[in-house]
Amino acid sequence: MQGRVRATIVLAAAAAFVGCDPKTPLLEAVDPDIIDPSSVESAAGAVAVRNGALARLRAATADDESTWLFGGLLVDEWATSSTFVQNDETDQRQTKLDNATVQGELRALYRVRTSANQAIALLNKYRPQPVSDVAEMYFARGFAELQLASDFCNGIPLTDGTGQEIVYGAPLTVKEVFTVAVASFDSAITIANGTDNASVTINRAARIGKARALLGIGLDKAADAAAAVAGIPTTFRYDVTASLTGGNNILWSQPAGSNRYTVSDSLQGNNRSILVKNATPFLSAKDPRVPAHYKIASNGKDTVKSQDGNTYVIQVDSLWGQTSAVALVHGLDARLIEAEAALKAGNAAQMMTILNALRASPLQITAPSPTASGTHPGWTTPVMAALTDPGTQDGRVRLLFREKAFWQFGRGHRLGDLRRLIRDYGRAADGSDTFPIGTHYKGGTFGPDLNLPVTSDEQVGNPSFSGCLDRKA
Repeated sequence: MQGRVRATIVLAAAAAFVGCDPKTPLLEAVDPDIIDPSSVESAAGAVAVRNGALARLRAATADDESTWLFGGLLVDEWATSSTFVQNDETDQRQTKLDNATVQGELRALYRVRTSANQAIALLNKYRPQPVSDVAEMYFARGFAELQLASDFCNGIPLTDGTGQEIVYGAPLTVKEVFTVAVASFDSAITIANGTDNASVTINRAARIGKARALLGIGLDKAADAAAAVAGIPTTFRYDVTASLTGGNNILWSQPAGSNRYTVSDSLQGNNRSILVKNATPFLSAKDPRVPAHYKIASNGKDTVKSQDGNTYVIQVDSLWGQTSAVALVHGLDARLIEAEAALKAGNAAQMMTILNALRASPLQITAPSPTASGTHPGWTTPVMAALTDPGTQDGRVRLLFREKAFWQFGRGHRLGDLRRLIRDYGRAADGSDTFPIGTHYKGGTFGPDLNLPVTSDEQVGNPSFSGCLDRKA
């Protein structure tokens, strides 16, 4: 393990020639999504299903076009620079119910849950040791539930497709889904109670996931969230990996490799004349945690334009390379949870101490990794100047969530955080420090969306679902 998810899916195909009997087809196509249950009823089959669940977790986060990217589009991390209307409408906060990309991202998270549930049953039956493997499946399931609740509307169905009959899920509020995630993480924590490296890794990862889900339920859980992450080292990380052949790091490949996403800023447009209210200045701030810069052509002079043929590319290729591992959970997440709990408890001094301790020492965000053209050096933040207490509760909330925005950039936190600012801190959806408002640089204005929709295809396939309960934060 060594704190990292490593999953490999091997697909094998075999063909056989047959005689000329007209009743026998020469070629018989097999649906790759249909697996005969008998083929996995063994220890080896249980391991294969577990590996598949980990691969799906990887694809639903950092190795495929996921809600990490689309959630970042909906808020202020990324801006659209592609030719796809699905990207444009999400960046404009006007995501349609038939958005095919969001549909795929929703399914990817559902598939993690289904695969993890299948693996749990098979591992318990055929390969119960090491227990850390079973615990990791509960972590994977919990993380998918955590991301669903963070990113999607109130009214998320959690269907169970692991049995003989599909049990269709009724729509749940985000707080109800966060509660389901807590239960999944609790199972992982209880099972991964050993002192071996794999158990310690899963235990810590699940505790961070649980703490995030507790904060999603509400600020009254802040003390419990801080208790859950106590003692986890700031340097801890549970990574999903990438490779040149098994899936590139999507946070590199879509923005920097394909020029389909550009880092967002409070000033947009190629001439930087459009002020976007509420947007964090991820380029303008020149913050070392998000080393954003314009992409320059190989001639060393021209600014590269994006896939849409017009928008200049702003990228963070120093932060992630083509094969950089990405932390699903990081020890710095634990510190930021503790800082928020201190703020909730009225201990501003402790919050400031935690935030400044993070800035006082270099912290590795990504490790070195091989690429097609050499080696990506990884990214470690330098020592940064200490922050000053703003002196008011409102100022402290602004400071905390700004620090979170820079520390956790691109890792699927930002949309959930802005929703919590509205739900738990009383911020208005069009007020300060929440969602972008005003003129969009591709025309028109930002819309009202505060989350991603459960797409319309769910209504067709799930008789228990008739649409989002509401689109509130």
